[in-house]
Amino acid sequence: MPTSPPDHVVGRVSAVLRALSTYRDGASTSQLARQCGLARPTVHRLLASLAAEGYVDRDRQSGRWYLGPELYLLGEAAAPRYDVTQQARASVHRLAAATGESAFFSARRGNETVCLLREDGDFPIRSFVLYEGARFPLGVVSAGLVVLSMLPDREVEEYLSTVDLTGEWGPAHRAEDVRARVARTREDGYSTNPGLVVEGSWGMAAAVFTPAGEPAWALTLTGVESRFREERRAELGALLLKEAHTLTNVLRQP
Repeated sequence: MPTSPPDHVVGRVSAVLRALSTYRDGASTSQLARQCGLARPTVHRLLASLAAEGYVDRDRQSGRWYLGPELYLLGEAAAPRYDVTQQARASVHRLAAATGESAFFSARRGNETVCLLREDGDFPIRSFVLYEGARFPLGVVSAGLVVLSMLPDREVEEYLSTVDLTGEWGPAHRAEDVRARVARTREDGYSTNPGLVVEGSWGMAAAVFTPAGEPAWALTLTGVESRFREERRAELGALLLKEAHTLTNVLRQP
């Protein structure tokens, strides 16, 4: 999703790296420039400088850019403080095994959610809206909706007053429609995305909280519409809430 270009170098570098992280098969300079809202020559200069330091890598045959080895090493160093995927993996596995659907674990990063883990259940038809590394704004997909819904009213209103989700995600993401889904999510305890991003691809999510009570992560189930009929959604929602509560308690342990 194109964004307003940052007005300082660190912001531009960060924007390029975040944009690159959303492409599983690498990205061209032009793709990154469009996504960041920056001129192509500017993005190329930034990428060349980042490549010299090992933060990005370029395939010589295709010319596509990838995240580089130095970022991997930095991530490994930061993991003991920030990485909770090992604790989340058991919950994701149990959800996939119990339901047959695809299960995910996502983290909040600013005004986005980022998918960190995916495990597919045994039902043969998949939904591929979510994948590891996928980023979505708060209020979009079930993970982004449940995280937004669990924020204080003031933060929800501040966010919705500063973003326009309709340009990228369609009229179903008007502020008033998102507010209605926030209210329903708070009532249910879990969110439901009835095929709003890709028709026929449904998702449900429950929030996982920090020790301070902040919604920092989400557990999600996705699948085809026929697997998310009304009579089954209550069952799936209960499973999501159970695993989210269990994981929240695990993450509270010192």
